[in-house]
Amino acid sequence: MTHKLSKTDRIMKTIRHIPMGKVASYGQIADLAGLPGRARLVGKVLREADAELSLPWHRVLRSSGLLAFAKGTKQAIAQSELLQKEGVLISHCRVKLDHFGWRPSIETLMMLGF
Repeated sequence: MTHKLSKTDRIMKTIRHIPMGKVASYGQIADLAGLPGRARLVGKVLREADAELSLPWHRVLRSSGLLAFAKGTKQAIAQSELLQKEGVLISHCRVKLDHFGWRPSIETLMMLGF
């Protein structure tokens, strides 16, 4: 018998697979977790996640490449600093997705297995 993961667990598992130095959008995470059209659910899961889970929340951005938080807020500054420590370049609160966007390998997709 196969154990079926909850939507929340699928989202968290997918976020954990984003490698250092790469970013993904809320919509991409939803799609990869087998939940197309559920980008807002990804945001909700991240907001409600316990900090002890150590999810790499800072690697999840808006679909345009913009940081997830309003410019100048404590969260935006933290997200920017964490991404820069990983070598992700940010210009005008935006990341170039064509360069830093996560493109999971077929092996990673199979490992996610949704």
